[in-house]
Amino acid sequence: MMTPVRYILLAFFIVVSFHYILSFSHEEYGRATSLSNIKTKFGSTPGKPPYEDGIPAEYYDTVKEDRPSRPERKANAAIVSLARNGDIDGIVFSMKQMEDRFNKRYGYPYVFLNEQEFSEEFKSRVRVLTDAPVHFGLIPHDHWYQPDWIDEEKASAARDEMVRNQVIYGGACCVCVVCRIARFLGWLKTFTASFHLSLLPRHIVLTKLMVLFVGSVPYRNMCRYNSAFFFKHELLKNFRYYWRMEPDVRFFCDLNFDPFLLMQDQNKVYGFTLSLYEYEATIPTLWSAVREFTAANPGLVSPDNAMGFISDDGGETYNRCHFWSNFEIGDLDFWRGEAYTKFVEFLDEKGGFYYERWGDAPVHSIGAALFARKDQIHFFNEIGYLHNPFMHCPQGDVHTKGKCWCDPAKSFDREWYSCLNRYDGLFK
Repeated sequence: MMTPVRYILLAFFIVVSFHYILSFSHEEYGRATSLSNIKTKFGSTPGKPPYEDGIPAEYYDTVKEDRPSRPERKANAAIVSLARNGDIDGIVFSMKQMEDRFNKRYGYPYVFLNEQEFSEEFKSRVRVLTDAPVHFGLIPHDHWYQPDWIDEEKASAARDEMVRNQVIYGGACCVCVVCRIARFLGWLKTFTASFHLSLLPRHIVLTKLMVLFVGSVPYRNMCRYNSAFFFKHELLKNFRYYWRMEPDVRFFCDLNFDPFLLMQDQNKVYGFTLSLYEYEATIPTLWSAVREFTAANPGLVSPDNAMGFISDDGGETYNRCHFWSNFEIGDLDFWRGEAYTKFVEFLDEKGGFYYERWGDAPVHSIGAALFARKDQIHFFNEIGYLHNPFMHCPQGDVHTKGKCWCDPAKSFDREWYSCLNRYDGLFK
């Protein structure tokens, strides 16, 4: 006759055996019950941010250097780019690196969006770079252009005032004005030396140059569209995750893991590589609007949020930190959710995209910081990235593992204008 202890041991043996059978026969179950995934559910190692634990080894195991076929397990995701026909040189520059460093292994589709029809030249030059599906979409008129209810006289006066005050982007003439300046950074080095500006930080030099541009309505259209509408586009409705790709950027490291799967498996909603301070003169009333919204909708704010990243005094003031949104890997369902939808609609009604110069970077950052848990925001340390004039370059073993070709000493992460230390502080 069996004793109770033997029954317990027998039951334990049966459960463990069943677990191992499922682990080997069902990949999804194996991943869900892996130690690394369980560890993620309970947060990172106490006292340090999640990225310092690195990417779990099983994600790298899905890709082999000599593997002719693409991984079987993929997320429902797309690479998204807002571009114009005139951006084609910058787009193919970025896309070629995206393919070589990452997407030739995975074959995620591309979605290109434009407020005008894409030219045949644009389409053909893009398609030749990839075997992945490529989609071209037209932005609905009402999603892109300045709404009729905006007081144009007031908006125009605000733009003129920003130009007089030399506010960066306050009078930028085009959506990709930074990209166009970036193409001339070689020339810029000589230019700054000639005018004795070479000792100034690069962002100060660019600030001085940006005030040369006037008439910034298209730039504001872009900021509003990226903040409030891009995730509603018909071509993106069936996707869950996206990776934003800008013209004229660089990807420095081989990416032998799938960041989309990391987002999916670990329930992340927003990923970044660069973070910095916003120009205060472009958002003078943004935080008062944020406080007004959260006071009226306290139930939408996440209990374990990232307020410490965007405020040093519990939300009384905005410290201007934001994730630089020209790179972002995100969950489209998060932007489509109740909290962010109500939030961005409230901001849009305030008119700050046109009466001031509210950018999609602070809007996305504040939205993610308030309506997601802090552990759902991820720093992609492994993705070396440059959008002039700022660069993230991995350090140490991460640099070596990714075969990165950027100079670690020039990484922006620990510069005084970076907000990465504030992100790290959320977990300490």
